[in-house]
Amino acid sequence: MCDLKICAARPFFFYCVISSLLPLHRQKKNPFTINTANKCTTHLEADMAEIKSWVFWRAVGAEFVGMLLFIFIGLSSIIGRSEKDQVPQELKVSLAFALAIATLAQSLGHVSGAHLNPAVSLGLLVCCQISALKCVFYILAQMLGAVAASAIVNGLRKSESLGVNQLSPGVTLEKGFIIEFLTTLQLVLCVIAVTDKRRRDVTGSAPLAIGLSVGLGHFAAISFTGCGINPARSFGPALIRNDMKNHWLYWLAPMCGGIAAALLYDFLLYPRINNLRRRKNMLLYGSEDGIDAAEVTVGGEGGSPEPSQWPKQ
Repeated sequence: MCDLKICAARPFFFYCVISSLLPLHRQKKNPFTINTANKCTTHLEADMAEIKSWVFWRAVGAEFVGMLLFIFIGLSSIIGRSEKDQVPQELKVSLAFALAIATLAQSLGHVSGAHLNPAVSLGLLVCCQISALKCVFYILAQMLGAVAASAIVNGLRKSESLGVNQLSPGVTLEKGFIIEFLTTLQLVLCVIAVTDKRRRDVTGSAPLAIGLSVGLGHFAAISFTGCGINPARSFGPALIRNDMKNHWLYWLAPMCGGIAAALLYDFLLYPRINNLRRRKNMLLYGSEDGIDAAEVTVGGEGGSPEPSQWPKQ
C-alpha cells in the first residue's frame, strides 16, 4: 500500500480521465452531484504543497548530485588508458558502474530513494510509489546531473567517444531494443522487489543487490549496445558530443522496460492490490479504502522527511 504522503500529489488528470470513463452510478451515490472541478483543484493544491516542500527539493538535489557522481565515475572508467582493450575495458566499465550505483544508493537512498535512472523513476511511478510531479523533477535532475558530469569528464580529458552509446556492428535496431528492454526490465524489477516495504525476508543489502543488477546488465549488453539501461546516462555524453545517432533507442527501450517491470511485479508477481475496486480507489484517491489522499497534508517546510524507500538492514 502506498504511503499517503507519497500518494498525496496524485496527478489530478487521472481522476478527470478515469471518472469520465466510469459509469455515473458507480462514481457517486448521487450521479447528479459529481464535482470533478473540485477534485482537480484539490489535486492541484496538493501538487503545489509538495513543490513548496524543502523535503521535495532536497530529494531532487540528491538526484542531481548522485547522478553527477555516478556518471563522472562511469565515464572516467570508460575513457581510461585501456579504452581500446576490449575485454579488460568491458570488465572495468561494468564494475565501475555497478560499484558506483551501489555506493550512491547506500549514501542517498534515505534522502531521495536514489533512483539515479529515469527508467527506475518511471517504474516507481507506475507502481504508485512516487507522485507524477516528483517523477518529472527527478528525471530532469538526473538529466542535468548527467550532462554536467559529461561536460566535466570531457573537459578533463578528450576521448574518441566520451562513452556515447552506439550499437555494435551487426546489431540491428530491433536486436538493440530487445537487449536494452530486457536488461532494464531486470534492473527495475530488482529495484522494486528489494525496496518493497511489504517484504520481511530482505535481510541483505538492497543497494548491493541493485549494484549487482546494474553489473549484470552491463555484462550482458555492453558488447552489443554499450549498455544504456539508463536514458540519462546515454543522454549526457550524446549531448556533449552532439552525437544523437539512434539516441531514441536508448530512451524508448529502457522506459518500456521500466514500465513492463512495474506492471509485471505489481500486477502479476506480487500484486499490491488484488481487488479491482481498491485499484480504482488507488488511482482516483491515492488510497485503497477510497479516502481522498489529496486531503492529507503534504510535509511542508521543516516537516519530517518521508519514510525511506530502503528496507532496514
